[in-house]
Amino acid sequence: QTKTGIALLYDEVSENAYDIRLKLTKEVLTIQKQDVVCVSGSDHSANHRTVTLRRQPVGGLGLSIKGGAEHKVPVVISKIFKDQAAEQTGMLFVGDAIIQVNGINVESATHEEVVHLLRNAGDEVTVTVQYLREAPSFLKLPLGSPGPSSDHSSGTSSPLFDSGLHLNGNSTNTAPSSPSSPIANEPKYEKRWLDTLSVPLSMARISRYKTGTDKLRSNAFEVLALDGVSTGILQFYTAQESADWLRAMSTNISDLTLQNMKMANKCCSPSDQVIHMGWVNERLEGSDSSQLYKFKFLALKGSSFYIFSTPPVSTLDWVRAEKIYNLCEVLFKIHKLWLADDCWLQANLYLGIHQDFDLEDQRPYCFSVMVGHGKSHYFNVELGSELAVWEKSFQRAIFLEVQRTGSKTYMCSWQGDTLCFTVDFALGFTCFDSKTKNVLWRFKFSQLKGSSDDGKTRVKLLFRNLDTKQIETKELEFQDLTAVLHCIHSFIAAKVASVDPVFIDSQSIARKYMYSN
Repeated sequence: QTKTGIALLYDEVSENAYDIRLKLTKEVLTIQKQDVVCVSGSDHSANHRTVTLRRQPVGGLGLSIKGGAEHKVPVVISKIFKDQAAEQTGMLFVGDAIIQVNGINVESATHEEVVHLLRNAGDEVTVTVQYLREAPSFLKLPLGSPGPSSDHSSGTSSPLFDSGLHLNGNSTNTAPSSPSSPIANEPKYEKRWLDTLSVPLSMARISRYKTGTDKLRSNAFEVLALDGVSTGILQFYTAQESADWLRAMSTNISDLTLQNMKMANKCCSPSDQVIHMGWVNERLEGSDSSQLYKFKFLALKGSSFYIFSTPPVSTLDWVRAEKIYNLCEVLFKIHKLWLADDCWLQANLYLGIHQDFDLEDQRPYCFSVMVGHGKSHYFNVELGSELAVWEKSFQRAIFLEVQRTGSKTYMCSWQGDTLCFTVDFALGFTCFDSKTKNVLWRFKFSQLKGSSDDGKTRVKLLFRNLDTKQIETKELEFQDLTAVLHCIHSFIAAKVASVDPVFIDSQSIARKYMYSN
């Protein structure tokens, strides 16, 4: 199904916006601009057209103009009146920039100078025009039908008023009639939407923010293709239109990503499948109050969580990731999502780990992934639905990895002894001597009643002895304490999910709020 609609293309340098038409298919977003094309007769270029107008006693030249050098835009035809001189030529269109009047170049002329020339040019006026494909939106030119006649423009609503070159001329809603006396072999022109840029949506990304900042564009966003080609800033007339297009494009990108995942998974073993992948923004570490963000491509595949600067296209690309982490040793945490009543929801989805983030940035839909040695990555996505998918995907990928792995063993020490600490999906926790392999203690997951740590290397685990009903404290020291705590969390969560999947789903903050709104 193809979605089409009118939008504006915003130029950040000139701060002008141009009328465009968007055409969205499953795989491609096409940007179209209006142009005048020669459809029959002479095949000479439609870039410049020279037209002779005969001034009529009633109606004059039958057109209005806007613009001028004082506004840093060309003088353009802003209205054409039905059954009058300009319309009868069949060769002039709203949006045509006037290049010459009776051989005099007016490209650098002011509005008044062009009005004066046209009004005093005699009964026969020869104008050379070129269609202005990127007419700034402040000219308020109507988009109109392919025909030359149009009347939706209102001079009073524009910063640039129409100057009418007609007498008693009335604009009309009626479709344009054919020229009253067409001449044989005379070229015929039409205004049409022409494709100017096609952006493939496979692995494309969307940004609603001004580059590198937290400043959200109002009713606007940019689409960037895998090869870096950008649509430019697409601006919409209403927040609803912007949201509809954003959702439609995101859906198509997600569908294509799913196809890419299925293709990649055909080449991978069952234990090395891609669970989810997609673009996010990562907040750069150590950045100042401007809080710079950079696009990153994340993937959950097999036993690992990958961070890429560009998406993996071939099998070889997977080893070129910027970072690769074991899924058992990471912790997913939602920070923010945007509710229907525009308030923030701060959610902490972790057990017994105390790590505060600076949450002063203004982006909704934020999550972090905590990794080993107390480090973390802080990400943001464009839509609440994407946040919900990442939450569910991390959960699923971690649970699958826990069940595949079965157990993880870490070297640790206490009071000079080198020990091994094992987290086992079936057995729970076991501590044994690394040399003799003698088991020192063993507890089920359900016996763990609490924990505390020094934030560096030491942890106290509090277990309930089933025989004595007393709490036993076990102290251990690890080289990478964070990874071990994350692993404990992953195994316990996977265990709970295997026993009571409904409970795990009920803990989903993002899904609960996004889908209820």
